[in-house]
Amino acid sequence: MSFAQLALQSVEFAHPGMTAPLFTDLTVQFPSGWTGIVGPNGAGKTTLLKVVTGELAVQSGSVHRQGLALYVAQRTDEPPEMFEDFIWAPDATVLKARLRVSEDWPDRWSTLSHGERKRAQIAVALWREPAVLALDEPSNHIDADARRLLLLALTEFTGIGLLVSHDRALLDELCTQCLIIDPPDAVMRPGGVTEAMEQQDSEEKSARHADDIMRRTENRLRDEAQRRRVVAEQKSAASRGSKQIKIPINDHDGRAQRNLAKMSGKDAYAGKMVAQMNQRAGKVATQRSETTLKKRYETGIWVDGASYMPRDFLLRLPAGSLPLGGGRHLNFPDLEIGGTSRIAITGANGLGKSTLINHLLAHLQLPEEKLVSVPQEISAEDSRVLLEAVKRLPNDERGRVMTTISRLGSRPARLLESALPSPGEVRKLLLAIGIVRGPHLIVMDEPTNHMDLPGIMCLEGALVDCPCAMLLVSHDEEFLKKITAIEWHLSRDGTGDTRLEIVA
Repeated sequence: MSFAQLALQSVEFAHPGMTAPLFTDLTVQFPSGWTGIVGPNGAGKTTLLKVVTGELAVQSGSVHRQGLALYVAQRTDEPPEMFEDFIWAPDATVLKARLRVSEDWPDRWSTLSHGERKRAQIAVALWREPAVLALDEPSNHIDADARRLLLLALTEFTGIGLLVSHDRALLDELCTQCLIIDPPDAVMRPGGVTEAMEQQDSEEKSARHADDIMRRTENRLRDEAQRRRVVAEQKSAASRGSKQIKIPINDHDGRAQRNLAKMSGKDAYAGKMVAQMNQRAGKVATQRSETTLKKRYETGIWVDGASYMPRDFLLRLPAGSLPLGGGRHLNFPDLEIGGTSRIAITGANGLGKSTLINHLLAHLQLPEEKLVSVPQEISAEDSRVLLEAVKRLPNDERGRVMTTISRLGSRPARLLESALPSPGEVRKLLLAIGIVRGPHLIVMDEPTNHMDLPGIMCLEGALVDCPCAMLLVSHDEEFLKKITAIEWHLSRDGTGDTRLEIVA
């Protein structure tokens, strides 16, 4: 591996059509080891990875890197570059065994699960020994066992690693620092994502507390200035009345004259104090204006209009078998989805979970508009088509969709400006479109894949309270435990086939 070096100097970048850049004057240096790249969907995390690896050119500023830089994409549509070379390379044996990559995978890429494809992407990238390795959601799709293998492989990487992930545990286990992106700003913080976010929250709370004190001080000074102005005006009116009174001829000791002079002096002092109060209030206001407070948006969604299906069952499927390729089959017993069912489909990669989902979707007894279906992956072209369709929605419906997007932690304006939404934003779009139509059933294949951390928390809260049936495929046990009541578990039997067991 060649000497690793990576630094950004005054970088600015905006995609075509954007009214504001994603990054402005971004200066940061990345050391050896893993740096987490953290931020909401659409904040520019993937863009930053492509900028640092040279896949995108900046509008201004410079990127200094030395050695081979590789970007491993979120999407798994295409086989990785040099896949065939990797399969037959003598020095790839250990990586193939560690990440369980089979020699026939290049020939049957289209039949591989997305988890298997993800392992292949990362194995090839590590085999090429880059100086800079930028991973975009590497733990998407993979099961718990494969995740342990992945963590071990990434821990042994000695170059400069950049990690975009929704997996909080992975970020904490691997990263020694995190770059927190919140356009147009990006701040480097020490530690994994938990430590970095706690530090950010603490600083924001301190800043808001200081701002609150300054706001109250400014208001108190202005209120006091106003009170003194009223008193001064009252005294000034009294003074003008006094000046109209003739000083007695017999004012031999000059008492009346002195009293009139005192009153005039007090008028001048009162006016001076009002001016000083206003000046102090102005200084506090200036200080407040120079304090940066991040705008925080309301999050958390509700599934408006969702309802349980008035009939008992949305699906009844007799026992059967599905082909999985390579002569293998998925064998299942009688299956039912009731109007109030909350079902989790679990099992290792490659056992046919997505195949089962597609088969179930084809046999549902449900109006299309009452189904929310979010697949495991959405191609780039389908993502473009979806975004254009959303832009053409009637204003009121588009407004409801964008409100839901905002409450899932993404910025609607930035999303509508983009030519290609991020995979996380696409999942939020599909979910939002379905939610505003009041679903009877929500089907999600790996619902937390590509989603940012705030979005996952909002999604979890919404699904827990949603009054409709649910079918979720996920490796996230904690996520499923909070939402579902029945488990359909897939495992391999003694013949190599997959069997489905219903666990109440």
